[in-house]
Amino acid sequence: MKFQKFLIFCLLLFTTIIFSQNEDFVDNNGVKIFYVDYGPIENEPILLVQGLGGQLTFWPDELITVLQKNGYRPIVYDNRDVGLSEDFKDYGKPNFIWNYIKFYLGLPLRSAYSLADMGSDGIAILNHLNIEKTHILAQSMGGMISQRMVADNKNRFKSYVLIASMARTPDLQTAPRGELRRLIEDRSFGDQTLDGEVERSIRIFKILASPSSEIDEEKFEKEVIKNFNRSSNTEGFSRQLIAILADKDRYDEVQTITTPTLVIHGKLDPLIPYEEGKKTADLMPNSEFLGVDFMSHLIDKPVLDYIETPMVKFLDKNS
Repeated sequence: MKFQKFLIFCLLLFTTIIFSQNEDFVDNNGVKIFYVDYGPIENEPILLVQGLGGQLTFWPDELITVLQKNGYRPIVYDNRDVGLSEDFKDYGKPNFIWNYIKFYLGLPLRSAYSLADMGSDGIAILNHLNIEKTHILAQSMGGMISQRMVADNKNRFKSYVLIASMARTPDLQTAPRGELRRLIEDRSFGDQTLDGEVERSIRIFKILASPSSEIDEEKFEKEVIKNFNRSSNTEGFSRQLIAILADKDRYDEVQTITTPTLVIHGKLDPLIPYEEGKKTADLMPNSEFLGVDFMSHLIDKPVLDYIETPMVKFLDKNS
């Protein structure tokens, strides 16, 4: 009986170790990047690359669960200049008026770091975890970062899921309009307060979420406050935005990506035009395109319910 109890204890201990998440910092040429490896370690790794200003906590719990229950090992991280990863406050906040003028005149912008630099952070995590090959899932700005990451490291990726992104650098034709543009400009260049962040985040969510998506504003507000308190870096959003605008179109790069790719894009997306998502897929020689009629920009529950089966089938096919 004692031996049986001992075996049960060992099994429980082993299971806890295998399935417990691991979090740490990795040093990428002097830049500290914070990551969370959700495990389990015996599953197929999949690196998730977050969008503009998005902390790793922004990934829906339901997405992490979907990946885990289907045999995958989600690894998420804070992009540089957001969350717990190293900030670039010494570079200061980008000058709103000057950058605004240059953007509208089509003049080149200078950024504190490039999308290629941000892509190297993801590779540094894979090296740190001794992962030679992985799947990758990226959304929005994360898609822009990962396009360079995958193009420059084709041998590191088994498959590529690209969501709500494009290979084109945003310009006057593709820039968001109306209230969404004003909210992004306010987030980028205005003074940030907790109350303002809560109100703005709710408004942005309602614009970027699917029409059928429901929001519990009280719960959402608590999450915004929690994330605001997690990181005091309120200027990283602005510097990341300048990095996007300072990058060049990645049309040539995506045409070299032979990694099996699933491009998912919502027809209602007000931030990244649907036509640009489709064009990016058309340029990639080994891609499939999944257009979602009711999807806006986010991976909310209605979208996840719709894309889960084709996404998992795609990942399984390329594992």
